[in-house]
Formats: sequence, C-alpha cells, structure tokens
Amino acid sequence: MSPLALESKDHLIAVWTDLVHDRGGQVSVDDGVSRMWADSTFGFWNTVTLTGADIPPDALGDQVGRAASFMRSRSRSGYLWVFEDLLSPQAKAELFRQAAEAGLEPAFSGWGMAGDLSVPDPRHPELEFRRVETDEDLAVYGAINARAYGMPPSAGEDALAGSALWRAGTVHAYLGYRDGQAVTCAATIAGEESIFLALVATLPEEMRRGYGEAVTRKAIHEGSRHTGHRRLVLHATQAGQPVYERIGCRVNTPIHFFQLTSDA
Repeated sequence: MSPLALESKDHLIAVWTDLVHDRGGQVSVDDGVSRMWADSTFGFWNTVTLTGADIPPDALGDQVGRAASFMRSRSRSGYLWVFEDLLSPQAKAELFRQAAEAGLEPAFSGWGMAGDLSVPDPRHPELEFRRVETDEDLAVYGAINARAYGMPPSAGEDALAGSALWRAGTVHAYLGYRDGQAVTCAATIAGEESIFLALVATLPEEMRRGYGEAVTRKAIHEGSRHTGHRRLVLHATQAGQPVYERIGCRVNTPIHFFQLTSDA
C-alpha cells in the first residue's frame, strides 16, 4: 500500500465532500464505499470511490458491485474512481474484469500526483489573470470546463452557478484572459496542510500555447502564498501529467475512472 496513494484518495474525499455539499448534493460512506453525489449534469460532481487500502479481490468485487448499484439508482451519470495502488496485487489483476461484471466500463484513466513546491508569481505574454469573484466569473469558469471536457453547455451552467464556496477565501480560482476573452482556468482549494488543484481547463481551440500551465502556476502561487502551504495534491488526466511534472509534481498512483455501460 502506497502512503502517497492514500493521501491522494483522502484528498479526493475531503475536497469533493465540500464541493458536492456546495452543490446541494449528498455524501455518505458505507462499508468501504464513499459516495459524493450532486446528481449534476456536470459529471465530476457525481463521484464514488473506495475508502480502503490494500483491498483484496473479494472486497473489491463487493465494493465495486455496490458502487455500480448506487450509480444505477441515480438520475445523472458519474464516475467510480479507483486508486490502483490501494488495491492488493491480486485485486489489481482482477479490477477490470470485476468492474465489467458489475456493469461498469473504463471511461478514462489518470494519475494521482503531488509535490512540495515553491512557485513564483507567473507571467505569460498573452494572458491577464483575474480571480473568480462574481456570478459571471463562475459561469465563465464552468463554461470553459464544459467545453474542455466535452460536456454540454448546461453542464457548465450547473457546475458552479451561485457557489458560495468558490468565492470563499479558501479557494483561489483564476481565469486567464487573452484580448478580453477568457481562455483558460485553474483553482486551488486550501486544506489543513496542503492545497488541492482542481478543474484546470483550457478552451480546445486555445490549447498548446502554454495557457493551462500559466494559469495553473498562478492558482498554485496564490493558494500557497495565502495559506503558507507548499504541499500540492492533484488528480491529473494523461494529457495534464507532463504539465504538472514540469511544475514539480510526481506521479504516485494510477487512477481509473469507470462509468456505467450503456446497457447497465
């Protein structure tokens, strides 16, 4: 069992609990399965994960089955997150088979990452950074994420509309503007001893220009400056991994995201 994988899972549960409560969702834990579900069109707010460590195959099958049953009972789709390095070697080998038997299929994979960082205040010659402060800012932030992750516009509207949490002092969310248009965004959320990076996105047509890395550095810099925390924890897509490695983070566990099969 990897202590860093455990840190990654614990941060998901702690941060997502607050994020889902902010959206009016429900959070519960039942014998190894944590459910953080807002029944939102923004699918990342509908999350289930496993709470244990060194999970054996028999427990994995039971927990994945109960997670899938819960997901089928909801009106909106979401994801089961599985932190691979919290499974026993035998359970790792059986993960995808057991998920399929429960009616789940892989949606995508990513990585748990973390680092102890000192990030200077960034500059980008084409961007102006603005902190998220208004309802309009929240709508723009949600819209960029919906576009970036292939979700419908309604998901962007649901993502952050009216959020009190995202305008609180514990969240440092930033938009990057080029020529007056918001093109990229990133946020850090303060914890007791670390900051957590969340919802980094860039408009698809504006990618590969360094915008995502620049706004990520801005969110990390401001979050660290205001909290005094150098520890950063995040969950990365495969596309984002090289960016976070350049900033100074390291991979600690693969993460597999499962969704219900179309006939489940």
